[in-house]
Amino acid sequence: MPPPPTFTVALASARPLSPSVRALTFERTDGAPLAFEAGQWISLVIPGEAGELRRSYSIASEPNGTPRFELAVTHVAQGPGSSFLHALAPGAALTAIGPAGFFTRPLAHAAPSILVATGTGVTPFRSMLRAAIAAGNTTPMWLLFGVRQEGDILYRDELESMAASHPHLHVEVTLSRPHEGWSGRHGYVQTHLRELLESLAARTSTEPHVYVCGLTKMVSSVRELLRKDMSLPRERVHTERYD
Repeated sequence: MPPPPTFTVALASARPLSPSVRALTFERTDGAPLAFEAGQWISLVIPGEAGELRRSYSIASEPNGTPRFELAVTHVAQGPGSSFLHALAPGAALTAIGPAGFFTRPLAHAAPSILVATGTGVTPFRSMLRAAIAAGNTTPMWLLFGVRQEGDILYRDELESMAASHPHLHVEVTLSRPHEGWSGRHGYVQTHLRELLESLAARTSTEPHVYVCGLTKMVSSVRELLRKDMSLPRERVHTERYD
């Protein structure tokens, strides 16, 4: 396969998603649409004192035929790449490379799916959800989203609105460090996955697939639960790690 293209982007806008996560909307400076599949990622080339850094981020926006795309970046303490991007001002230009990646869910033959995310692992799923809605695809998609605290729920209002407006979409949030007034699910995503997967399977005639995105520790634990404890075949388990 040929290498992914390289092009210049400028920061169009930025907004906070949580105390540590910033949403960045970039736009190709050549005006060409960014062609990608929901679930793919893109790399940014970041200048640094010791040389250039390359950081890859899943695209959070859906493919819409425009030059714009959105990323979500977690600020890592003393992390040169994330610190640079959290300080980036609108209008600043960077080199981008991509898109790339095989963590996709083609709608033409998409099965009912459980999407399991922690932290910014929700970004490729936001892209998938928005792409499915835009295409009018009504195959069930259930999101199981784990974060530490209520303030860490990225895209909360948007996800709740999606689920309220589209019966085939379902959003479940679980907190690993809930406050006293939290009435929703608590604990890690592994605690709730079996129940949700069995519930979805009981409602559909097609065996569900599971898509998992997050840090390696979570992805490995979920994959072990699915493959060893629940005996899901390999072709129904799709994973992406971002550390």
